[in-house]
Formats: sequence, structure tokens, C-alpha cells
Amino acid sequence: MQYLSFSISITIISWIIGMILHALIKSQPYYTDLSNLNFIKSKRLNKAIGLGVFKWIVKNTFFKYFNQKIKLERRIQVDELYELRKEMSISDISHLLGFTVVTLFAFVKFIYGNYSFGLVMMAVNIVLNLYPSLLQQENKRRIDKLIRIYS
Repeated sequence: MQYLSFSISITIISWIIGMILHALIKSQPYYTDLSNLNFIKSKRLNKAIGLGVFKWIVKNTFFKYFNQKIKLERRIQVDELYELRKEMSISDISHLLGFTVVTLFAFVKFIYGNYSFGLVMMAVNIVLNLYPSLLQQENKRRIDKLIRIYS
């Protein structure tokens, strides 16, 4: 239980670290490449890893209140789609950076032989950092389709 509470705490702290790191790299030349990352392009694989369940949890629990800028209204304006995609990229990259930070912590735990702690930390990290990033990547692909349709 102690491992779980610490893992949740460090992962939530990594969200803030990810936002800070994002602010530092957003003007770098490689940022465009980062904002277009797509780890899993297959809808079938996304479904197999439970991304649909994760999406339902985000939409129907308190997580829906976390990033209010990532919402699509009924009436669609192309400019709003670009802004929405930008906000999704910020979230995606921030979560990936947070994932990397927590992975380093877990790696240190593995090096020092605390395997169970490292495994719990990585499990929490996957759910609270990697899955949100994968969800944003899936949503950005959907937004890109809408941008192509409305442009």
C-alpha cells in the first residue's frame, strides 16, 4: 500500500514537472515532431489495451474536470479545431515528459533491487501518464480528420 500511495503521488507530481518541461521545449525545432507523435495508430490495438475503457473513465469521472480546454462543442469552427489540437498536443507531450520522469524513478528502484516498488510505480505511471498520452494521440488523429473535412 505504501508503494501505491508513493507511486500515485510521484506520478501526479510528474504532471506538473511535465508541464514545466513542456514550457521549456515548446519553442524548440523538434517540437513539431513531438506534437505529431503516434505510438499506436491501430484502432484495434487501442481497443485491445483498454484505451476505450480509459476514455470512458476520463469522460465520466472527476478526471473530466482536469483540462477544461480540451472539449469539443457542437458547432465546429476550423480555428477552434486547430486550438483544440494544440491543447491536446500540450497535454500529450506533458504526459509523455511526466512518463519519462517517473520511468527514471522506477529505473532507479530496479537498480537498487526494489523490484516490486519499481513495478508498482510503472503500473501507476502507465495508467496516469502513458494512457492519457495515448488517448490524446487518438483524439488528435480524429481532430486531424475533422480539420481535413472542414478545410
